[in-house]
Amino acid sequence: MSRDLPPLNALRAFEAAARLQSISRAAEELHVTHGAVSRQVRMLEEELGIALFSKDGRGVKLTDAGQRLRDAAGDAFERLRSAYADLQKRSEDAPFVLGCPGSLLARWFIPRLDRLNRELPELRLQLSASEGELDPRRPGVDATLCFAEPPWPADMRVFELAAESIGPVLSPRYARHDVLVRAAPAALLDEALLHTVSRPQAWPQWAAAQGLDPGRLRLGQGFEHLYYLLEAAVAGLGVAIAPQQLVADELASGRLIAPWGFVETPARLALWVPARQLDRRAERLALWLREELTGR
Repeated sequence: MSRDLPPLNALRAFEAAARLQSISRAAEELHVTHGAVSRQVRMLEEELGIALFSKDGRGVKLTDAGQRLRDAAGDAFERLRSAYADLQKRSEDAPFVLGCPGSLLARWFIPRLDRLNRELPELRLQLSASEGELDPRRPGVDATLCFAEPPWPADMRVFELAAESIGPVLSPRYARHDVLVRAAPAALLDEALLHTVSRPQAWPQWAAAQGLDPGRLRLGQGFEHLYYLLEAAVAGLGVAIAPQQLVADELASGRLIAPWGFVETPARLALWVPARQLDRRAERLALWLREELTGR
């Protein structure tokens, strides 16, 4: 059985013109020109081999065939509008699932979660933490917040939120604190540095930015995840390296200090959303995150 449909753009133009009883008003509604609507209607008439409108003074009126097609098209488009609105409402009523590395979630996101829920209650945010490789395309996740380097894939809408800056941090409780806070960055070449297997390039990246030979770095205690690395630094076990955003609260409270500051990397903290499922909640969340991160 043939399931051929009429040209849908032409049918949409005809439905608007028939419903509004005006080619000009249809053009305004569809944000196209009068001529574009006329051409689409003429295409339908040529496909059918019958007239759908006839002249009526300066305007037009529907023929019997036009009235029949108007009734069918109007009913179909109204059902589509209703179904689309219902699906959109169901989507926005469902929780918005955000994937996020556990370290970022624990050290930056959760301390701000109460404020986010107050300011964006419509999100009904549900968090999904992971310390492994985050896949922003995995089913069941609406968006993913993570550090990554461009270029961005074509099938993702990526909201860049802030540049990543990394730097060494240590606790005032660390045994060599008093010596290191007065020393140049090169002093860290003599330290057994705390590090994480999830970000092996962090120390070499920082050393290169300081003009130091990354090959001279000495790595001490390693940790599987950044969260544990920073807990070790807070406990005074040594010097760690981390993105500035993840230690902002500890720096503000004095639990950690950053004597040598931070250097910007090519990575960006960004919100990744599959382009096929982008909704308005993702855009609102991206705006909130950007304001929270930059103060703007």
